[in-house]
Amino acid sequence: MASQKKEEIRTLTPVIEPSILSADFVKLGDDIRSMVDSGLKMLHIDVMDGHFVPNLAIGPQILRSLKNNFPDIIYSVHLMIEHPSQYIDVFADAGADIITVHVETEHHLDRTINYIQSKGLLAGVSLNPATPISHIQMVMPFVDVILVMTVNPGFGGQKLIPYALDKVRVLSEIRREPEYNYLIEVDGGVKHHNLESVLEKGADLIVMGSAIMGAGDVKEAFVSAENIAKSFR
Repeated sequence: MASQKKEEIRTLTPVIEPSILSADFVKLGDDIRSMVDSGLKMLHIDVMDGHFVPNLAIGPQILRSLKNNFPDIIYSVHLMIEHPSQYIDVFADAGADIITVHVETEHHLDRTINYIQSKGLLAGVSLNPATPISHIQMVMPFVDVILVMTVNPGFGGQKLIPYALDKVRVLSEIRREPEYNYLIEVDGGVKHHNLESVLEKGADLIVMGSAIMGAGDVKEAFVSAENIAKSFR
């Protein structure tokens, strides 16, 4: 099941992945519906605990509601929390398709990746801007998604950290070797003006928060980003 989902996503790449962290929750349903009508395939769900990152954000009940109303969307859940392994089940049950944990918070990364995959989901590992790729070297052959943070996590609307994009380029080069089959995700500070440069580095999944969900016209902002991504498909 997970392998089929991974190949399904791969056929769609590069995927524009709006993050609902920056959404106006009063009109979130209407905004998602308008993007679905314009080709939306994937949503990013940021989960924050106020400890690993200095903010509190979305719980499983919101994901469950989204899944019930928009069942065909792929939901990527990004656990920016301490002790993420304790919350795998609840987000899997709520409708996650991908669950990503931070290498900086997970002491038993191998076990957590395997457990996520045992639930039939894709397992992702995230790196903060200052965390080197070497920290995940041993799990790279079997992890499904590597999420490169291009801002320090916790808040939307930040400016992209240029050196963090170098990791995307390196990961794209490493992936040419036959033992690697991960998708590369980028999250943080991606705007319409720098989207093309992010795609050129080799990103498959591009999280855009305030640039889309915080725009005055969410549908127009999504379509504009989609048009840029289409030229890389």
